[in-house]
Amino acid sequence: MSGLTPPTASPASASIHPSAKAWRLRRALLALLMLAAVAGIMWLSTAEDNLALHAGEVAPRDILAPYSHTYESAVLTEKRREAAAQAVSKVYAPPDASIGRRQLERLRAALTFITAVRADPYATQQQKLADLAAIQGLHLSASEARYLLTLDDERWQNIQQEAQRVLETMMRAPIREDQLEEARRNIPAFITLTMPERQADLVERLVEAFLAPNSLYSASLTEAAREKAREAVPPVVRAFRRGETIVQRGQVLTPEDIEALKEYGLLQGTARWQAILAPLLLVLIAFLVLAAYIRLRRPMLGENITALTIAGGLGILFLVGARITIPGHIVLPYVYPFAAYPLVMFLLFDAESALVFLLPLLALGLYHLPHGFELMTYHAFLGIAGVVLLSQVQRMRTFFLASAGMALTGGTVLLATRLASPSTDLPGMITLLGAAATNGVLASSLALVLHYFLAPPLGQITPIQLLELSRPDQPLLQELLQKAPGTYQHSLQVANLAEQAARAVHADALLVRVGALYHDIGKVLRPQFFIENQPPGSTNPHERLSPEESARIIIAHVSDGLALAKEHRLPRRIQDFIAEHHGTLITRYQYARAVQEAGGDANKVDIEHFRYPGPRPQSKETALVMLADGCEARARAEHPPDKHELRRLVHDTITTRIREGQLSDTQLTLHDLKTIEDTFVAALQGVYHPRIQYPQLQENRGQATIPASEARALATGDPEPPATEDAEASPPPENDDHAHHSSDD
Repeated sequence: MSGLTPPTASPASASIHPSAKAWRLRRALLALLMLAAVAGIMWLSTAEDNLALHAGEVAPRDILAPYSHTYESAVLTEKRREAAAQAVSKVYAPPDASIGRRQLERLRAALTFITAVRADPYATQQQKLADLAAIQGLHLSASEARYLLTLDDERWQNIQQEAQRVLETMMRAPIREDQLEEARRNIPAFITLTMPERQADLVERLVEAFLAPNSLYSASLTEAAREKAREAVPPVVRAFRRGETIVQRGQVLTPEDIEALKEYGLLQGTARWQAILAPLLLVLIAFLVLAAYIRLRRPMLGENITALTIAGGLGILFLVGARITIPGHIVLPYVYPFAAYPLVMFLLFDAESALVFLLPLLALGLYHLPHGFELMTYHAFLGIAGVVLLSQVQRMRTFFLASAGMALTGGTVLLATRLASPSTDLPGMITLLGAAATNGVLASSLALVLHYFLAPPLGQITPIQLLELSRPDQPLLQELLQKAPGTYQHSLQVANLAEQAARAVHADALLVRVGALYHDIGKVLRPQFFIENQPPGSTNPHERLSPEESARIIIAHVSDGLALAKEHRLPRRIQDFIAEHHGTLITRYQYARAVQEAGGDANKVDIEHFRYPGPRPQSKETALVMLADGCEARARAEHPPDKHELRRLVHDTITTRIREGQLSDTQLTLHDLKTIEDTFVAALQGVYHPRIQYPQLQENRGQATIPASEARALATGDPEPPATEDAEASPPPENDDHAHHSSDD
């Protein structure tokens, strides 16, 4: 494929490079900018997790635990201790005897006052009732007060004694403030059952008036009990597993949620210095590894500022996307198309660079994310599968096959990593498998689009562009067909021949075919100067020109082709075919004429006037077109009668190119050249095979007859070699690169 190696300067795109010092400075600045950008992305993406949240606010998104962690929750511990303290009942002091004595003394004083009221001979009934009502705390009904006044002394004495006994008894037991009403309701249970009911009621009223709490609440004792309860509660330990949800989106945050976020350093101002330093160290080691790889394994990549910018810039874009979109999601990490990056790197450079650059991207993009190992394995296998399946990018269907293969690979990895987990359920597994399928489609589609836009700055060409350029309705091809139909047919033959050879030696067959279609496009400006475009019997314009002028016109079709290619914005890789298909060969026929006109003295002729500007082929693909061009031209001119002669012609053409050093800059091996020779022979044999000349039928008395000589020839099977149907009247050329003195082939 055309994009496996870093682009090199070609004659169609040569430019003056800055000084070595300035170039090194630019490369260093580029590296520093990328390092700063990646470090900033990692710092901001980890700082982005440091949210400004407070208790009572709503969580803006799901926040997952970046790593497994166990800690003592001060908030939950305090809550449990406070609950334990509140569960402790109020602590009351033991019954206070002084309170009992005081209340008993008050009762006695009241009884003495009542006795005096009862014995007052001067007070009326109404005055006595009023005096009884004035006793504080004693609530007697009117009937009870009148009954009290009518009692005889003996019964009254019994009531006084019983009231004092009951009050003393009850005041010996603890009575709390909140138990006073209950104690008053229990007074009848302490009164002797031998006492009449109306007298018992009077005892109850007397005791009820002076019954008081004797066990008072003790704040100090209560606090001591509660403190003891607090101390009995052990610290509450809270644990989160990596990837576990700390808070869910839309959840109202509680103090314990805020504490957990602080514990992980996810709130502003809570990140530990270790958490800040760790990603920066990872960025540094990633850059050092990539720099060492480029220096030791891919120095050509390091010498191309454009390639470095594209490789680094594209990786940064994928990193930014990952750090923004993946955190806080469950399915999205499996959908994010990390694999598109190695696919684009493979299409632009080579497979090794694609996989080497993928690993740091995954390490940084998935840093501190839940299920990091699983995600790393998943995306790494997706990238590897995509690179392997895109090894021959010459058809659009390859991208669809790569998409399906990546989806299948991702699904298999998910099954391998998830089936053993007890938390895996069927709906979740189906969702993840759908995410893997989406990832495959998204990655291959994104790679196709990115390659289309990124290949031209590197002087490369994409399969889509090649397919578009190969359409017969392309303006340049249409102009070639209309103005130079012979050259158009020649280009088609060269394209077919070179394409078959490219497949045989594992070169980019689609690029070779398209390059061959355009390699002679410069002839469209002067089509009449090339024999394939001259009608039979027409005057050859070269006969009126000097050898130097004739050679100049022939050689000019290269520069004319480059001018047309630039005008029509043909990719630089296609321009390379135009510039390199003749290499630095010479127009031998015109050179020989010049030497002949100089009296046979070659020293009087400047051979450089007859040499193509070159350069020599710089790739397998342009070399294949050079060889196919020469072999097709010679076979068309010489019409070799049998396979042996055809092989000699092809072998001689390839050998001449090797001898003249035209293939020195390509990567063709001797095995490749043998394969190319065999492919050319098989293909040309099918095109330029010898044909018999059909005999003319003669009428003899109404029957068709064949001349006797022809009949004998047909009978013996050894006819005289007839002239082929498309043979030319001119003698065969004496060289292998010019089929006629007016053709450059």
